[in-house]
Amino acid sequence: MVEASGPTFYQSLAAGGMAGTAVDLLFFPIDTIKTRLQSAQGFVHAGGFKGIYKGVGSVVVGSAPGAAIFFCTYDTLKQNSPLPSHLAPVTHMLSASAGEVAACLIRVPTEVIKTRTQTSSYGNAARGSFAAAKFVLSNEGVRGFYRGFGSTVMREIPFTSIQFPLYELFKLKLSRVLDRRPLHAHEAAACGSVAGGIAAALTTPLDVLKTRVMLDLRDPTKHKHPSLPARFKQIYLQEGVGALFAGVVPRTLWISAGGAVFLGVYEWAVHGLMGA
Repeated sequence: MVEASGPTFYQSLAAGGMAGTAVDLLFFPIDTIKTRLQSAQGFVHAGGFKGIYKGVGSVVVGSAPGAAIFFCTYDTLKQNSPLPSHLAPVTHMLSASAGEVAACLIRVPTEVIKTRTQTSSYGNAARGSFAAAKFVLSNEGVRGFYRGFGSTVMREIPFTSIQFPLYELFKLKLSRVLDRRPLHAHEAAACGSVAGGIAAALTTPLDVLKTRVMLDLRDPTKHKHPSLPARFKQIYLQEGVGALFAGVVPRTLWISAGGAVFLGVYEWAVHGLMGA
């Protein structure tokens, strides 16, 4: 068994909710800029630097439960893995991937509303998150909230499969250097920052693909949407490799800094709850 002791289900739930809310609210403006850079309509037409908090309402609703579900799943599977300790990286990859799939059930609907509000996709018809949600429901039904679910999962699994094994490895190496375990929250935050930045840069093309799918407002009953590989090829052929890495700088900076806050707050909250 890998890591027999750790936070309980409810401790992971509470700490994950705090971490998710903190990072999403703090770095929302950078996310808006990144989304607009990736939009097919172009950065300026998508809103430029104006209204960088547009869509924050959906984040407020979805951050805490999405992150809470991720950490509950991740910690539970990690602590109860049947794999031996020398396969810890595999345990971390599988646990984090399962956590991301579970979290996407909540995260994707809020991402759909957020990206469309950030880029003013509905113009004056839906300026805020609630209005955009009603617009999605009335025009696309419940399925509209899960537009891009497959591309989001396709982005999150590689991302988290890179980030969390690196995060756990960096924590292990640092704890050996410092001869102390567990690490302080700010030390874990540094590990999370480096791991998140590496994962973010490598998976930017998948993030671009996810954004394009979510911003495709064509009616799927009237227009056949291209498959994910076809859409990926289309972006590459028509716009070049640079388009696949659109927003890589703000995404890497956002997730690197966000990883520090996200995992730092999580570790701080877990230590506080376990010591309470």
